[in-house]
Amino acid sequence: MDLFHTKSGLSLGFTKSSIADDPISLQMDTTFRFSVSPVPLQLFEEKDDGHRENRIERDEEIRIWGQSMCVKRQRDPKPLPNPCKRFAPDPGLDQRRAAVRSWGSQRLQEADPELSEIMSKEKQRQFLGIELIASENFVCRAVMEALGSHLTNKYSEGMPGARYYTGNHFIDQIESLCQDRALAAFNLDSDKWGVNVQPYSCTSANFAVYTALLLPGDRMMGLDSPSGGHMSHGWYMPSGKKVSAASIFFESFPYKVNPQTGFIDYNKLEEKALDYRPKILICGGSSYPREWDYARFRQIADRCGAVLMCDMAHISGLVAAKECASPFDYCDIVTSTTHKSLRGPRGGIIFYRRGAKSRKQGMCLSNGDCTDQLDFEEKINFAVHASLQGGPHNNHIAALAIALKQVTTPEYKAYMQQVKKNAQALASALLKRKCKLVTGGTDNHLLLWDLTTLGLTGKCYEEVCDMCHITLNKNTIFGDNGAISPGGVRIGTPAMTSRGCLESDFETIADFLCTAAEITSCVQRDHGKLQKEFLKGLHNNKDVIDLRIRVEAFAAQFAMPGYDS
Repeated sequence: MDLFHTKSGLSLGFTKSSIADDPISLQMDTTFRFSVSPVPLQLFEEKDDGHRENRIERDEEIRIWGQSMCVKRQRDPKPLPNPCKRFAPDPGLDQRRAAVRSWGSQRLQEADPELSEIMSKEKQRQFLGIELIASENFVCRAVMEALGSHLTNKYSEGMPGARYYTGNHFIDQIESLCQDRALAAFNLDSDKWGVNVQPYSCTSANFAVYTALLLPGDRMMGLDSPSGGHMSHGWYMPSGKKVSAASIFFESFPYKVNPQTGFIDYNKLEEKALDYRPKILICGGSSYPREWDYARFRQIADRCGAVLMCDMAHISGLVAAKECASPFDYCDIVTSTTHKSLRGPRGGIIFYRRGAKSRKQGMCLSNGDCTDQLDFEEKINFAVHASLQGGPHNNHIAALAIALKQVTTPEYKAYMQQVKKNAQALASALLKRKCKLVTGGTDNHLLLWDLTTLGLTGKCYEEVCDMCHITLNKNTIFGDNGAISPGGVRIGTPAMTSRGCLESDFETIADFLCTAAEITSCVQRDHGKLQKEFLKGLHNNKDVIDLRIRVEAFAAQFAMPGYDS
């Protein structure tokens, strides 16, 4: 085997003479010898696992500048893997796949019986109760199917066509369809109006508008909460405590209703606005039963140089059905919930003007340049994402698209007409029974009952109604001590109208409400108004039990939308 006894000699010489008078000579002599060790070796040794290993020992001698260096190394080539073993079946693979199917395909009752039982009880409560909370409604089966669909799996931060994640081709189509339907529902020109359907709620939508157009400490004006406004419009407690984020980050100064009539005092509103000079003037509220004079608001906003914003959360369904005045004729920005009178999923929506400025702007927004074009779209979209929210809830957006499609139908217009008729029937029935309503009636879907003339508190009356399976909510009345002890209740008709109630049915409901007031008065007389003692008086109260039986029998006559009978 001459191969293993080959000798090699290598001599390298280098001479550097870059400097003529001081030549430097460098001589390197190396010798490389490669040989097999004289000790007898087995070229192939048997290893424990049955594979053979080829072993070669090499001696290398290197001489540098006359110094000898010897390195001895051993190389062990790795055996080739068995190709058949790589494709051998994993005995646990089928078991793991079966586990995924078992976990992912269980129905609610099987996956979580405890939660399923609680949900069934809530469903029964809704069916056997009278729902009069003005901000609640019942959705159709199609909306519920979209809410519980696979769309909840997808993350889609950004806007259609500009997402942070890939895989949003069909999500973009859904959101774009929802935007188109939102504009169509309110008969808006897409060249003049844009819409963002991503807000999680109307409160989120409102704060996105503030974030887009204001800097911290800038001023806004909205209707005072005891006058029927909403906390998200910047409300302080009577003690001065800041309640909502709007009041924490921005300065707010409310306008109020006339204490004698309950109607908005537009003259005082204008006087305050001209003194205060808000950058955003807000119309719209959560418990104001009358029409809004949007033309007057526009005049005031122009005089003080404010952006005019409307929160139509409660009346958006009436606006879409043209059953009340539209804020779109006068306002710059319009926000709304999507679940009250619109009868869609729970969420928010923002409409904003596009194009050239067509109205006088007394001053430029502090965080924008003065131009001839409106810049609401870019600022509001950025405020929604990424300033305040992450990815939109795509299941909600799809469900909203369904509801908005229904809004454009003749059946929906008939529904909203019936909502108003029922509200007026209920108001008339209560007035006949000597009940006091704020403003003396209603122009929309809700009414505000002042209980102070009966010596009752909204909290105590709400408790009695709840135990009788009538749900409504306590509400502040202008002049009382606010949220600490509200003097009234707010009553709405959309939910029971969705279940098929007509005017005569709401006259029956008025009887139930007056009976509940009598019970409240008796319990307050015997046990006082303090919550702990008052609740003791309701325990096993025969009058409460009798009224509950009557209410359940009445409610059971009407089907629940979205469920099989």
